[in-house]
Amino acid sequence: MPFYHRLGAIPPKRHTQFRQPDGALYHEELVGTLGFSGVSSLLYHKQPPTKVNRLGTPTPYGPTKTDVPLQPAHLRPFTGESTGDDYLEARRWLLINNDCRIAICLPRQRRMDYYYKNALHDEVVFVHDGAGTLITPLGTIAVRPGDYVVIPRTIIHRWEWEEGLVRLLIIESAHPVETPRRYRNHFGQLLEHSPFCERDFRAPETLVQEDEAREWVV
Repeated sequence: MPFYHRLGAIPPKRHTQFRQPDGALYHEELVGTLGFSGVSSLLYHKQPPTKVNRLGTPTPYGPTKTDVPLQPAHLRPFTGESTGDDYLEARRWLLINNDCRIAICLPRQRRMDYYYKNALHDEVVFVHDGAGTLITPLGTIAVRPGDYVVIPRTIIHRWEWEEGLVRLLIIESAHPVETPRRYRNHFGQLLEHSPFCERDFRAPETLVQEDEAREWVV
């Protein structure tokens, strides 16, 4: 069952002229997880989202697989105070296969000075400790301990954390993250025996307004 959410002003119909107060056109962007066939959102920008001023040097990212014999392991990941400075660099990979990869993250930095986009995986961030704000073009959402934050692939975002300990469990999924089929009826509504329901879901709450053109690092 579709869950429709809107923030700010939008035109009555899709793919039509939608003008800003000064008469300039808003730039419409279709963001989807599986091209034109998957879940998608329409975003309206004051500046063209396709504009790229320059490309920087690629930064290696991701886990490294090692070919060693498998053996039982008792994982106790949250034993230290920090796993690194940066939200990406601080990820410590625990488990990896072709479907998903799981990491812990205890970053020292409380504010990202760039935006990040995972183009290959949906991300699920479990907030074990810490409180902060996720900032995206779809809006911002406040998070607190115990939250599961689902960030679909291709969504540009950054985090701002409050002071205090931040401990995260991050799952990167090669497949779209969705509710299990056994908990949904034919129309997509969550059934009564589901361990969660639509009331538990929270969407972005506040729209980010940027009135002046400026450069952003992604």
